[in-house]
Amino acid sequence: MEATRPHRWQKLLAFAILYLVWGSTFLAIRIGVRELPPFLFAGMRFLAAGTAIYLWMLARGVPSPTSREWAAASLLAVPIFLVDYGLVFWAEKRVPSGVTAVMLATIPAFTALAEILLLRTQRLTLRLMFALLLGICGVVVLVSPAGFGGGAIDAVGAAALIVGAMSWSFGSVLTRKLPLPQSKVMSAGAQMLAGGVLLSVAATFLGEFKGFSVRAISSAAWISLIYLIVAGSIVAFTAYIWLIGHESPTKVGTYAYVNPIIAVLLGYFLGGEALGARTVAGTALVLVSVVVITTSPQIKPKSEQGENFGSPDKLLVRSSDR
Repeated sequence: MEATRPHRWQKLLAFAILYLVWGSTFLAIRIGVRELPPFLFAGMRFLAAGTAIYLWMLARGVPSPTSREWAAASLLAVPIFLVDYGLVFWAEKRVPSGVTAVMLATIPAFTALAEILLLRTQRLTLRLMFALLLGICGVVVLVSPAGFGGGAIDAVGAAALIVGAMSWSFGSVLTRKLPLPQSKVMSAGAQMLAGGVLLSVAATFLGEFKGFSVRAISSAAWISLIYLIVAGSIVAFTAYIWLIGHESPTKVGTYAYVNPIIAVLLGYFLGGEALGARTVAGTALVLVSVVVITTSPQIKPKSEQGENFGSPDKLLVRSSDR
């Protein structure tokens, strides 16, 4: 057992990948959607990543999902990929990448509400009420038209992100009720693959293929797509799965606090996005809310005692990644 323990540098490297790569995916999305249609862009990303993970698992001898498991993965792909990721990619044409990351950090708040109302694994304590109010205040600060400095955030884009966050939270609750593959990685690959198909179908119905020319897309947009596929959906997700097996879910879950900060800083230094008092104040309120919510004790049903339902690449293994 001693011989199988990972070195400290391996854990640090995995955490660095989790923090930096997932935090940087928001800027990569922002760069890509400037030229690529959003639903098509998202579909291309998850079709490629899902196929790669699925084939990798088959090569390692992991059985393919049953028809029942494929149906469950496809059902989950609707709220998690079609709605959440579809709206995230679409909204980033209107909303800065850093603000997008902060808005999506409200997912734990919506998940907590779903657990209170549907699963009853949380109680609405004063601590949770305080955290939920902080998160709401943070969002209000980010979208308020005046009073905190900086330009106003696009209201339609902000609303789309909130709907996406709520949809993700619904998916995270739904995933506990569905028969998914035993292998978390195969489950993630199946969900990504199904999500990529749904996003591509949506892109077709939205007319995103009309007038689309591969030759008209710049190298920067293609690089952002490759980065999202390889680094965001394969490398960082693998690091997440590896860390879950060697560290406590609480430590691994700290990416939820760090990713928005990384996204805001990268958006400012590399993306030319504004970093005013509004963004700082809203980010601080949302992150405090996330810390309080994710460190609140849960009430687990007897059937779930001893199980871990830690958040994945935006819940890909429970549910992913950004």
